[in-house]
Amino acid sequence: MSASESVKLTSLSSKGGCGCKIGPADLMQVIRSLPPAVPNPDLLVGLDTSDDAGVYRLSDELALVQTVDFFTPIVDDPYAFGQIAAANALSDIYAMGGKPLTVLNIVAFPISTLDKSILADILRGAADKVAEAGATLVGGHSIDDKEPKFGLAVTGTVHPDRVRTNAGARPGDQLILTKPIGVGILTTSLKRGLLSEEEIRRVTAVMSLLNKTAAEAMGSYDVHACTDVTGFGLLGHASEMAKGSEAGIIIRSEAVRILPRVRELAEAGAVPGGTRNNLAHVEGSVIFPEEMELLDRYILCDAVTSGGLLIAVPEAEAEALLGDLLQLGLEAAHIGEVTGDHPGMIRII
Repeated sequence: MSASESVKLTSLSSKGGCGCKIGPADLMQVIRSLPPAVPNPDLLVGLDTSDDAGVYRLSDELALVQTVDFFTPIVDDPYAFGQIAAANALSDIYAMGGKPLTVLNIVAFPISTLDKSILADILRGAADKVAEAGATLVGGHSIDDKEPKFGLAVTGTVHPDRVRTNAGARPGDQLILTKPIGVGILTTSLKRGLLSEEEIRRVTAVMSLLNKTAAEAMGSYDVHACTDVTGFGLLGHASEMAKGSEAGIIIRSEAVRILPRVRELAEAGAVPGGTRNNLAHVEGSVIFPEEMELLDRYILCDAVTSGGLLIAVPEAEAEALLGDLLQLGLEAAHIGEVTGDHPGMIRII
């Protein structure tokens, strides 16, 4: 057994489970306290719509897409952790309709207490995903920290007229989600030793899958809005889309693909704190069926790492796009629609 295999990385994370972001309610409170940004006509996407990345126009033909994401280990295999962290950070570029160009590694690592081979494996996993994305690693920054953390700062490019935001959904659009949910509950269960090796491989494969294929597929369609489903969960990111688009959203809960055993493990108590925070944050913006149980509400709000794209596409194109995604081997599903009713709200049916 190598040094990297003998250490359980998830046990070194004080947060545990999902590697969650700061909760949406706390984050919004902080952001509201900041002075307004200086207006800049070349800033095409900033903080206004809680979008996945910032977009800055360089010319009539070219804009930069910029994002950064990092978190504590959510799996024990260092190579897999590097892959997942890279896929998660790259996803923001894909959600905006962009192409990743360059990346910088962000490393916090207890270099005096953990074997250096662990960090090497993390970096190797990330490098392989960066290469798969067709991007170039140009450097990074590292600090000595008692808790491992890893991620990427990513710069991509997009045509200014082809930017996808979470604020363009229109009534009549159909909603397609390109990955199953339940990741946060499963990674919390992993930390508690409740998953089989096969289940660990399954959830790891979902998280480490780049959204490159989905983004390239949607590039052929008249997509009105897109976001990736990550720390704020499906309903959290759908709520941002509803508010940004000033439209209502309907989600058919039975159509949402959920990873195996998620509900069983949630019943056993493996619901991460980030998931609970997500539900508390969106409750005023979601109309749940009265009969929907609390656990099912948690699952729809589950804090995801490296989730799929939530795509709003015209009804006339939805079936073709879904067919393309399925043919490409993605676990995509048609989960709902955009409506002119209850703007800014989500209705679960």
